Amino acid sequence: MAVRVEFGQPLWLLLMFSMPAKRASERVEIWRKLKRIGALALPSSGYLLPNTPANTEHFEWIATAIRKYKGQASVAQVHVLDDLPNEELESRFKAARTAEYQPLVSALTRTRLWAKKAGQLARIRKRFQEISAIDFFDSPLRSRVEGLLARADTRGTEVGEKRTHGRKRDYNGRTWITRPRPGIDRVSSAWLIRKFIDPQAQFAFAEQTTRHKDALPFDMFHGDGFGHRGDDCTFETLIKEFAIRDPRVSTIAEIVHDADLADEKYGRPEAAGLDRVLIGWAHQGTTDEELLRRGMEMIEGLYQSFT
Repeated sequence: MAVRVEFGQPLWLLLMFSMPAKRASERVEIWRKLKRIGALALPSSGYLLPNTPANTEHFEWIATAIRKYKGQASVAQVHVLDDLPNEELESRFKAARTAEYQPLVSALTRTRLWAKKAGQLARIRKRFQEISAIDFFDSPLRSRVEGLLARADTRGTEVGEKRTHGRKRDYNGRTWITRPRPGIDRVSSAWLIRKFIDPQAQFAFAEQTTRHKDALPFDMFHGDGFGHRGDDCTFETLIKEFAIRDPRVSTIAEIVHDADLADEKYGRPEAAGLDRVLIGWAHQGTTDEELLRRGMEMIEGLYQSFT
């Protein structure tokens, strides 16, 4: 009678692959993808990740890409590697993330970094989010970076409040004007205005501001006001102008940027979907006011989902 041995869930995922020598550029592409998802390179030419559904999907997509490039790839679940104990593997994962966190610590401990352009902190925060997403075993430096970012946010907010304190009364109970048929940047900007800047804000729509001389323009092609500045969409401009430091807003800013500018700067997969929803509503003949209301509710739902 055969004896069946029961094992628990395998701890690791192992990707093994080979690619034709002439596929040098594709090999570099695969290596970058593996680095982005935090895979640990093994001396035996395999790559390792903790066994989770998300990591399984990552490896399977990479294996599919390898096969498309005429290579061979296999994804296996393994309990243990005979020459590398689990404790050693965890230590290697931690060491890899610690090495990636270290430049952030160095940047955040430089004198008066918090007083420099918000874009510098935004880039550091984005990089921190990328690293922490693949910090499977909690590197000791993770909490250090979190603390430094929190301190920078607090001090940066104090600076921003001093800059805008005398002006906040100018943005209370105002009418804000934007172009008709609002898209992702305008509905998210309207949501930001009402939630963080002017809770009593009213919104109007026009191609020109001549009929609404007292209104505050945003995302208008002509006239003063808040709009695209440099590489920023209107939503990002408002965040910087009013020193809004909510991390959830920063995440939404990445999504809005990618959807509005279509430059894939942040690689946010949610961007195209949100934009298509608004386009679909617009095709239904929805009024500008209803389109804005629905869009703002959608952004509020997105905001709450990040809690």
